[in-house]
Amino acid sequence: MADHLEATLTLPSDPASVSTARAFVAGILGEWGLPADAEAADTVRLIVSELATNAVQHTFGQSPTFTVDLVLDRDEQLRIGVTDSHPRFPQRLPAAVQQDNGRGMVIVRWLTAEAGGRLRVRPTREGGKTVIVELPWTVPAVEPAAAAGVLAAPAEGGELPGR
Repeated sequence: MADHLEATLTLPSDPASVSTARAFVAGILGEWGLPADAEAADTVRLIVSELATNAVQHTFGQSPTFTVDLVLDRDEQLRIGVTDSHPRFPQRLPAAVQQDNGRGMVIVRWLTAEAGGRLRVRPTREGGKTVIVELPWTVPAVEPAAAAGVLAAPAEGGELPGR
């Protein structure tokens, strides 16, 4: 397995981009060996969905695009980053019962903690910010070529290695 895998996608700050970001992440996770029906895949998709929604809704038109970065280091840690060009950091808002929104970061913090991860927000050189979620990677990743359909020859007995 490679020591370091990366994938990046930049999208327009448009509500339709949230589902595109989610689909991008699902595809990359699958290429890296995480089954689509795994609980960890659901967690990552939800985190990306919430962060992408924030990048679209809470930048008030000041960020024409946002970027989703995925980094897998040494089969140990998955780092998710969502960057926009708005300078305001996410705010901790009280989740009032009547509130229709404002709970996205609460959800992201809870999912991150539940998975044993860490959440940070860092400013960018350009004056924006990146929300970073680091999660332990609990499944062995596969080489991207293997995930794309290039599989090893069956071992004796017709079984693929590791299956």
